[in-house]
Amino acid sequence: MVQFMDGDSIREQSAGVNQRGIRDHNERLILTVLQRYRAAPAADLARRTGLSKPTVSTILRNLEEDGLVRRGDPVRGKVGKPSIPIELDPDGTFSIGLKIGRRSADLLLLDFTGKVRGELHTTYEYPMPDAVFGFLKSSLEPLLNSIPANLRNRVCGIGIGTPFELWKWHDLVGLAAKKFRSWKDINFAEVVAEFSDLPVLVVNDSTGACHAEQLYGRGREFRDYAYFFIGSFVGGGVVLNGTVFQGNQGNAGALGAMRSTGPLGEAQQLIDVASIHLLETRLTNAGMDPSVLWQQPQDWSGLSRHVEPWIGQTAQELAKASLSICSVIDFEAVLIDGAFPAEVRDELVERTRRYLVNQDKRGLIEPKIEAGNVGYNARAIGAASSPIFSQFLLNTNAGLSAI
Repeated sequence: MVQFMDGDSIREQSAGVNQRGIRDHNERLILTVLQRYRAAPAADLARRTGLSKPTVSTILRNLEEDGLVRRGDPVRGKVGKPSIPIELDPDGTFSIGLKIGRRSADLLLLDFTGKVRGELHTTYEYPMPDAVFGFLKSSLEPLLNSIPANLRNRVCGIGIGTPFELWKWHDLVGLAAKKFRSWKDINFAEVVAEFSDLPVLVVNDSTGACHAEQLYGRGREFRDYAYFFIGSFVGGGVVLNGTVFQGNQGNAGALGAMRSTGPLGEAQQLIDVASIHLLETRLTNAGMDPSVLWQQPQDWSGLSRHVEPWIGQTAQELAKASLSICSVIDFEAVLIDGAFPAEVRDELVERTRRYLVNQDKRGLIEPKIEAGNVGYNARAIGAASSPIFSQFLLNTNAGLSAI
């Protein structure tokens, strides 16, 4: 979780950071700036962080010796010596991300710059604990083997993205239902500890997707925005002042729980009217196998007869929800992404924009409706980024004015 502040604020927080006792803070500060801006010369790092140039030079030397940063190619200007940008070393650290979904699970290996180095995918009828943890256990070794042996000790942890109160959303009965409800009492870290020594962090899957968009996608283009991620069920996140806001209980941005009204005036939630499980139902009723929606690589081109009306319904609901959100916080934009092909996402965004035109906007400022661009893997990427942030970066955003 990263928050961007103005120069005065960061310099106030940086007061006294040249002391030896908080060097770790300084290292995280510089790594956070590099994560935000990709590359910057030492002089710009000093300016952005408020640290002295000698302090920055010392920290960069230590970080380079530890393999966390590297020097880029010199950039020659019109006069003076060439500038040497510093950037994160992709091999500096790695993390595992597991996304637990209603119909599928994804496991991936993320490097320090947010690039996916390897990934594995499985599908199931329901996410039973044995199936999910069995997939994780059997897949860890081949995934770790995708990087050189001398780098495997740089894997810093496993992030698990799971839906809020996973044990509540199912339609099973009998013994299967009892087994599914066991999710409520499962300690993820204890289960994983039976087959791995890596530390485990658990995050809400939609909040994780929002983190991924903020870190690696279009989120950095906006200061305040709401984020919808449409999977089997719709969820979301809230970004304020450049940081993902998690709330008192870590459940902020639970946009799927927003109230909606059904055709007969009945109370519904957004999750009931704007989720892929509704498209699954359409396919099932048409005598088709809905598992095609979760196969990789995704190809929905043969499903347009059923996808088009689903897009129309979902876009209408997202347009109404977008204005409801903006009645609470004056968001600059609403970003939409999901577990569907890019062309489906783009059509959904365009239709949402069109439906927004005819909504009652009295007292509101219409937000921009934009497409997220992390895509299907956003939840797993967001989960994988959590161990990296907890160990190497700051929870406050160190980016200042533009270079």
